[in-house]
Amino acid sequence: MNLIKFLDEFTSENLAKKGASRRDAFSTFSSLGKKAAIAAVPFGMATLSNKAKAATMFQTDDAVGALQLALTLEYLEADFYLKALESNVLDEDVSGKANAIYEQISKHESAHVTLLQDTLISLGETPGTSPQFDFTANGAFDPFNTDNPDAYVQLLALAQAFEDTGVRAYKGQAGALMGNDALLTAALQIHSVEARHASEIRRLRELQGWITLNERGEGMPAATQAVYNGEENISQAGVDVTTLGSGSPFTAIASSQAYDEILTGDEATSIASLFIAS
Repeated sequence: MNLIKFLDEFTSENLAKKGASRRDAFSTFSSLGKKAAIAAVPFGMATLSNKAKAATMFQTDDAVGALQLALTLEYLEADFYLKALESNVLDEDVSGKANAIYEQISKHESAHVTLLQDTLISLGETPGTSPQFDFTANGAFDPFNTDNPDAYVQLLALAQAFEDTGVRAYKGQAGALMGNDALLTAALQIHSVEARHASEIRRLRELQGWITLNERGEGMPAATQAVYNGEENISQAGVDVTTLGSGSPFTAIASSQAYDEILTGDEATSIASLFIAS
């Protein structure tokens, strides 16, 4: 099944009828995973579209390439949170908690963009410009439309996917920054905050703050599976971590939760490319 075809079908489903609880919406959202398991392919298309090419302009085998990739991801997140706040969709949470969280994360992402731009300039490089983003994924989602009964659910699901991608992507680029303590330190400082964002969004969605095996979590469509592939790994530094002792604390589930895995530059690019228009 083609990914975009699946996403189009996904949005045609009646995920959250007016008056239904968000928990009911999450449950219905999640049920699509069984129906569309065959569509659980990476975000990247089989052939590169123009938007994918825009995302792959940066080589990630050196420090500059790693910073440029990080900047692209930060552009995506910064733009997403600004649009989310402007949309008023978060007003569905009458407690105001969601809006407050998105406001704070938005400030963080804007600060990250500025830091990465300034760092690249200090290296004598020209920071990449922000792509044009399409957070509907070619019409598959409609997260900023207050007339869309699924908008709030989609806003939170997309935020989780973006934050979990960011955490794994920063970790994946650490090797390219080895040997430059200043750049590595700056990247790690951003990485830890992105991890806090990911946990906060998960808590907002009434989920655990960490990733279990390669599970997307309740309410995440099958199309987001690429964000979580590989998280089921239980081998760290060549050691099967389920053997480090005895008893239930060392099960595969607990062990997978105790360690996060990387995303390569290509994997992160494939995920981001679905939301890059040009």
